[in-house]
Amino acid sequence: MNKPNTAPEADSPKHPQPPAFTRYQSTVRSPRGHYPGVFALANGLARRGALTEEQWRFWRAGNDWYDANYPDPSTVDPLVYDPDHNPGAVAWFKSSPEAEPLIARLSGYLELLTAHGVGWHELRSTDPGRVVYEDAYQVVVVPYGPDAARKGR
Repeated sequence: MNKPNTAPEADSPKHPQPPAFTRYQSTVRSPRGHYPGVFALANGLARRGALTEEQWRFWRAGNDWYDANYPDPSTVDPLVYDPDHNPGAVAWFKSSPEAEPLIARLSGYLELLTAHGVGWHELRSTDPGRVVYEDAYQVVVVPYGPDAARKGR
């Protein structure tokens, strides 16, 4: 389910909010059939040489910061994104205090994508798929169906 950037409803004792996950991804499938996430999209712009010098500096510093401060699931489990082992695996951010600094820095990446006409949207889900990796900041899931990641199940 696509949701605009709105504050979540407050928890109440009668109706506690389930854990939520957020993903920022392309609005169109890649040639491999999946919807690339925000980092893959920004990295693609950099690889193609599409970034201005200032944008490249932002992108490089941002990637270095994420690499230094947060786990890369593929270094913990080399098979986490393997298409045979975990077909269609994608990462979702946790809605947690630990993940807030990670998510807060994404706005610059999203501005970068928008500046280059790269379509993206935010997805939220309480159950995005079968969890194949989890840490304090994120989960990597295999979506339940072929369109589950796009729809935010």
